Amino acid sequence: MAATMNKMPATTFLLIAAASLVLLLAAAASVEASPFDYAGALDKCLLFFEAQRSGKLPADRLVRWRGDSALTDGFSQGVDLVGGYYDSGDHVKFGLPMAYAVTMLSWGVVEFEKEMVDGNKLHRVLDAIRWGTNYFVKAHTQHNALWVQVGDGDSDHLCWERAEDMSTPRTAFKIDINNPGSEVAGETAAALAAAVKAFKPYDRMYSDLLLLHAKQLFTFADTFRGKYDDSLQSAKKFYPSASGYQDELLWAAAWLYEATGDEQYLHYVSQNAEAFGGTGWAVTEFSWDNKYAGLQVLLSKVLFEQGGSAAGYADTLKQYQAKAEFFLCACLQKNNGHNVKMTPGGLLYVSDWSNMQYVSSSAFLLTVYADYLAESRGTLRCPDGEVKPAEILRFARSQVDYVLGKNPKGMSYMVGYGSYYPTHVHHRGASIPSIYAMNATVGCMEGFDKYYNSKNADPNVLHGALVGGPDANDGYDDDRCNYQHAEPTLAGNAPMSGVFARLAASPADNTPEYTPAPNGPSPSNGGSPLEFVHTVTNTWKTNGVDYYRHVVTAKNTCGHAITYLKLQIKELSGEIYGVSRTNAKDMYEFPSWMTRLDAGAQLTIVYIQGGPAAKIAVVEYKTA
Repeated sequence: MAATMNKMPATTFLLIAAASLVLLLAAAASVEASPFDYAGALDKCLLFFEAQRSGKLPADRLVRWRGDSALTDGFSQGVDLVGGYYDSGDHVKFGLPMAYAVTMLSWGVVEFEKEMVDGNKLHRVLDAIRWGTNYFVKAHTQHNALWVQVGDGDSDHLCWERAEDMSTPRTAFKIDINNPGSEVAGETAAALAAAVKAFKPYDRMYSDLLLLHAKQLFTFADTFRGKYDDSLQSAKKFYPSASGYQDELLWAAAWLYEATGDEQYLHYVSQNAEAFGGTGWAVTEFSWDNKYAGLQVLLSKVLFEQGGSAAGYADTLKQYQAKAEFFLCACLQKNNGHNVKMTPGGLLYVSDWSNMQYVSSSAFLLTVYADYLAESRGTLRCPDGEVKPAEILRFARSQVDYVLGKNPKGMSYMVGYGSYYPTHVHHRGASIPSIYAMNATVGCMEGFDKYYNSKNADPNVLHGALVGGPDANDGYDDDRCNYQHAEPTLAGNAPMSGVFARLAASPADNTPEYTPAPNGPSPSNGGSPLEFVHTVTNTWKTNGVDYYRHVVTAKNTCGHAITYLKLQIKELSGEIYGVSRTNAKDMYEFPSWMTRLDAGAQLTIVYIQGGPAAKIAVVEYKTA
């Protein structure tokens, strides 16, 4: 049953179930509140994705200066490729970075769904994901064929015009069995698989559709292996694959395991760990091209959540984790000299070109890993010292704060945030007056003459755009022609949505200082094996009665796999999904497809009813 996400209320509340929900209070002797509005930054970040939309725009869009564009993409080649996202300041739809961006948006939902619900932003993040996944589904026209690009970078870059005026060729390019492209097929499979988990509690039918395409694309990528930029020369100049396709194959399999729990995918990443570089590559970047650090962090999550239940794969997963921690320690400047460079002002610095994309991706991995460690009551042991989860999150926050203005120039590198930000962004749509302000067509050369080279500020504020950022010495020239530093990208913005959501939930620097857990796990909520979080995701009125869609997540916090569970659910008046009714009144067990709930894993229960929420309590359980 699909929920209508645009009606989600802002308030999320915790279900107080008898002896089942613990309220964790972080007491700090002194708390320094952040001066930055992370919730506002998330709001603007999502506006950037709206500004990058291609195709027929919805009437309720928030970015009003944009109009419909590229409404016949693919038609000349017999396929409907309308939709998707423009990559950056141009109008090419590059499949590889677009898919990576959707993966990262979805990963943000997977990790920080509650925070997004609390901030009333989840429906907008899901809308941003859906705009991409709808396009990927259309582009996947056959099991072994995927359209991966619309437009040509060379011809597109010869024009400076609005998307609504586009006059450049809209040639579409695909991969198939004769022209393989394992990187882009694998990344698209990863994006769809990550979106499966994001949408599953809210739109099961759509989630199932995405899973079907994700599985087919992974099989295509793995069966017909080949570098996509060998098959697609038009992409090679702009998004070449330096790391090869092995990381995307492992990445896609890891996301399919995350989405399904199907052991065949865990077996795949274990069996191919060494040959594909998953446990061999120790990296200091995570990007649209190189997925190893993200892969290694994602598979570390399996180890954190499953512990002993992943015994058959534990050794390999620990090798993945060791490489993940190499990356994290390198970011934290505690890796025995093998660290990521930093600017004098304290910003991670990986590349002279669009460095902020590496900052955002690193901040994301640091943030999620800090939470993994906090939940397991662990610490990060780096060559140059032990780092607590609170310190990791503090460092991630420092990177975000630099982005938002805590830097030597006092400038926000997110357009529209604060009072001092770039006003000459390398972006066609931002630099030319909107079609609603100036209806006359702006031609290729006219755009360069009048707007690209203009010293005037952008007439359209590209809210939320994360520009390429400062140079290695914290310098920044606000010049539209400086595309290496002034151009925003999908890949740069996407990881920030999750980070902003997480920081907005705890804007003060009061992250609990955890110490390593004592030997022998125990429930963290006073004896109950489950921690319940109750969310109202939709509300509507029928015949004068208010109805609510309730989603309850029950997380296993007992430290062991639960093999039998009996719940008492009282005051339930509507249908319920995710558990099976027993013959006893108000008693429910695992659904028919589930035989165990691993440590750290979640059971999702959905029900619809009018009036107050149902009361849920654990009556009986057994562990492995």
